[in-house]
Formats: sequence, structure tokens, C-alpha cells
Amino acid sequence: MKTLRLIAALGLAVSLSACGGMQPVSRASLPDATALSITSKSGPNMVAPAAQYDVAEVRISVPQNLRVSEANMFYPIADIVWRGEPLGDRHAQVKAIFEEAFATGTQAMHQGRKVIVEAEVTRFHCLTEKTRYTVGGTHSMKFTLTLRDAATGQIIDGPRLVVADVKASGGNRALAEELAGRTQRVVVLERLAQVIRQELSQPQPLPDAGAVPTSRLESDLILTPVALRD
Repeated sequence: MKTLRLIAALGLAVSLSACGGMQPVSRASLPDATALSITSKSGPNMVAPAAQYDVAEVRISVPQNLRVSEANMFYPIADIVWRGEPLGDRHAQVKAIFEEAFATGTQAMHQGRKVIVEAEVTRFHCLTEKTRYTVGGTHSMKFTLTLRDAATGQIIDGPRLVVADVKASGGNRALAEELAGRTQRVVVLERLAQVIRQELSQPQPLPDAGAVPTSRLESDLILTPVALRD
């Protein structure tokens, strides 16, 4: 009988926990200026987003040894494939895109530790004409991110690889987007601005004061002991 009561009580606790918990929240859905305390039994306390940085400077580099392809094929083997602007210096065009996107993504970051943001582009492989006007695909963008203290130059984060891939429309949908002003350049600018904003707002660990889990933002399930009587 005691065993049956124990099973029933545990089942009730699980049901209440599932019904009463809040909905999962992603980092991207949190307001930029809001700090949300998250605790989990599988890790230290976290704060999302991180203490806001004061971005003093952004430095973008696009190494000249990155290979460029102008071949109009489905998938050229190269580091830089870019057809969203007229033929020209693709390295310079990619650098300008990153500079504009990062300026947009960090424009509201004026609180907290003053930092220098450094990004070295390692891949910028977008669609060729042949791919864009048929099947579509993915704008594949990667860069190495480093944060430095603006006063000392000391590295406080990174260097680490960041993947900023985004879906690229194809065929009639791509044509419709072009007519509406949503060009490839607009798409990659929006994505890069979003990514750098998220990367500078990642949850940061706090000292663990022995707190128990208080949130269902993680997948862990908390069972509260239930007093049983014979």
C-alpha cells in the first residue's frame, strides 16, 4: 500500500511540474536589455543575456588568401562566392558587409565593460546565379570572433569560430524577394547583425551559491518531496 501511494504521489508531482512550468525561452527571444536568471541542476547559475558590453570598436579582417570564385555553377569550390553586388573586389565587398552588419548589431551596446570586437572572416559562400534562380540553398558564413578589453587589449573571449549560415531562397521566390527589395545583401546583413548581437549576449556563468533549480528553461525535471501518511 505504501508503495502504491508513493507512486501516485510522484506521478502527481510530475503532472503539476509539467502544467505549472513556464514555456521554454530561447536566447534570441529575450529582450536585449533584460537579464533573466536561469538555474539548472546540471550546471551553474546563468544570466541571459550577459552583462551588456560597451562596444568601443569593431575590427573586421578578410584575409587575401581566401579563394574567390566567379564560376556560374551550382557549388563552386571556394571560400568567397558573392553575386549580390556587381563584379569587383569581393574581399572588400565582404568586409563592407561585415562592418555594416556589426555596426547595426552592436549599435545599442553602450553599457558594461568597454570592448573591442574583432572578426576574421573564414568563409562567405553565397549563391551563384545558377543556384539562386533554380533550387536555392544556404548562405554559408563563418568568422572567428575575439573580444578584447578596450583599455588593456587583453583577450576576454575567444578566439572562437562562429557559424552564421542562413537559408537562401531560390527560383520564383528569389525573384519575388528581389522585386520586393529583399536582396541577397539584405538577407546576409540581417543575419550577421542578428548573430553578432546574440554572440555578445550569451549566458555567462555566475558563482554557484548552492541554489536549487528554479526554472524549466532547461529540460531537467524537478520532483518536490511529498509527505505521505499511512
